Amino acid sequence: MTMTDMNACDQLVAEFEAVIKKPKKSSTGVYYTGVDLGTACIVLAVMDENYQPVAGAYRYADVVKDGMVVDYIGAIQIVKELKAELEEKLETELLYAAAAIPPGTGDLDGGAINNVVLGAGFELTNVLDEPTAANQVLQIQNGAVVDIGGGTTGISIVKDGEVVRVADDATGGTHLTLVTAGAYKISFQEAELYKRDQKNHQELIGVLKPVVEKIATIITTQTSGFEIDGLYLVGGTACLTGIEGIIEAKTKIKTYKPLNPMFVTPLGIALSCTDEIM
Repeated sequence: MTMTDMNACDQLVAEFEAVIKKPKKSSTGVYYTGVDLGTACIVLAVMDENYQPVAGAYRYADVVKDGMVVDYIGAIQIVKELKAELEEKLETELLYAAAAIPPGTGDLDGGAINNVVLGAGFELTNVLDEPTAANQVLQIQNGAVVDIGGGTTGISIVKDGEVVRVADDATGGTHLTLVTAGAYKISFQEAELYKRDQKNHQELIGVLKPVVEKIATIITTQTSGFEIDGLYLVGGTACLTGIEGIIEAKTKIKTYKPLNPMFVTPLGIALSCTDEIM
């Protein structure tokens, strides 16, 4: 991946951020939705028939834990509400959606995520793993996509444009929040909000460095034996300022991060959506 490609990724994310604030209607009325059920945040990304962002919405929630749906009814309700909000803005019904799951969890929880999307009123057209979805946007040919979410870190190793290995490990933003809560002697909820605020990141990065280094060790272990040209960080936890520097120093692999890593995966999910029902 070149810097031009990263610029293209950042441009797509910037366009998505713009249509979250001011949606655009498709001239043909065809829409494809990506549903990203994250541990900390649920995101819906909507694209038109040319796979350009036209609308989006997100909500912080705790219906998913470590990549698994723990509040099934709550998850359906939130996706339903976000879907209805976007349908009102676009003045249409959103029919088709794709979803994603952490690597290796398909047998355990794929069905639950499928049923959340279906229960919210979508026709499900595709389910893929999260880091592979992110690479629909990143378009890297050789390297590793590292999706650092709230509960897990998912890794897709890409060689010549093809995914050759996927892995997932239960370390992510939740662990950073727990360390923050302990360090500042505040509740988990207060720590989550404190961690989310970018103005606290410079102060926090030193406190959280041991957990970030653990994530880096996971990356090193999972990519061992592969020639990795670069690491590409996505996911909500990758928004932590300075996380890429710690990971690069620990793994000794050049590490890249989009301007807003949180929206890369949902956009990739939307790019994988079609109007062909599973």
